[in-house]
Amino acid sequence: MGFPEFLGNERIVAALRGALRTQRVPHALLFTGPRGVGKFTLARMFAQAANCERMTDDFCGKCATCRRISQLTDPQKLLEQGLVERGESADAATVERVPLILQSHPDVWALVPDPVRLKSPVARPMLRIGQLRAVQRAAYFQPMGRRRVFILDGAETMRWDVANVFLKILEEPPGSATLILTAPSPFALLPTIVSRCLQFHFAPLPQAAVEKILKEKTARKPAEIKLAAQLAEGSPGLAIEMDVTAAAQNRKNALGILERAARGRDFAQLFADTSALAKDRESSFEEQIGVFYSLLTDLLELTSKLKDPVLRNALLAKELESLSQAVDSAWVLRAIAGFDELYAGARRNLNRQLGLDALAASLAPGSSQPSAPGT
Repeated sequence: MGFPEFLGNERIVAALRGALRTQRVPHALLFTGPRGVGKFTLARMFAQAANCERMTDDFCGKCATCRRISQLTDPQKLLEQGLVERGESADAATVERVPLILQSHPDVWALVPDPVRLKSPVARPMLRIGQLRAVQRAAYFQPMGRRRVFILDGAETMRWDVANVFLKILEEPPGSATLILTAPSPFALLPTIVSRCLQFHFAPLPQAAVEKILKEKTARKPAEIKLAAQLAEGSPGLAIEMDVTAAAQNRKNALGILERAARGRDFAQLFADTSALAKDRESSFEEQIGVFYSLLTDLLELTSKLKDPVLRNALLAKELESLSQAVDSAWVLRAIAGFDELYAGARRNLNRQLGLDALAASLAPGSSQPSAPGT
């Protein structure tokens, strides 16, 4: 039990243990990296180590404090409990007045994007001002143990005007508390917030490491383990919860959209595909865009004529090779730039359908520049 159980990103673990050992713990940390790579898990481990009753730069996992904080290992149970206690029909005022806070120990809070309702969650959960104000009040309380730790998972979901409330905490940081933010990229946060945090970027794990975790934590067959590890692209958390068949089909559908756009044909089917994608509620719009980024990365390697390209979507190697013969690197870069705009527009509640249609049309033969998504 302890930090040695955490696989990958050993330098980050060593840095956090060194800070705990020397008692020079930063007041704010920013963990960035792809979804499912272990950012929340390591934040929870840090909270245990910062308050363990037996150790100073690690955690035993057996003392009363460690056991209580370990309940955050499965935050979904605490999230469901909080939503039930608040009530399924909570209005906007109640959502802010009764913020969703996951807490199994007085000194450790976890904040996650609030889905508002349990049975019919909102399409785009986000960290809300009520949650941030609760942290703002509690951050300056003296800890019952050694240190208060506040984990803000999905910090990129804060609206930027709301994020200014959190910025006030960082401008006058509490001496006995550490705030840990997790986000896919520092560019998804206000620069003023990023500049006040010690940053750690989590790299994806090697495929062999992901396969090892799947063997230990799931009962999947070897072939399914290998496929899940490939599709997860270094994110063990994503691999564990993945519906492999659905994930493979999503990538095939996304590649079909790119192919029809590149060849400029069958626009009726193209727009039907983009419509189905925009209406899909099984995954977030950002996750859907991530699938396109993965495919475009493979295409960029193929169109750049790399000697031994390592494809992230090996199951679609033939289809990708065929498409790479119809486009060039300039087309791929235009597509990436277009999806960058779509990703940024997701924060502004852009019309997904119009954004996807405009981008697809801009990539057809004869179009030299992508149109602004949603216009």
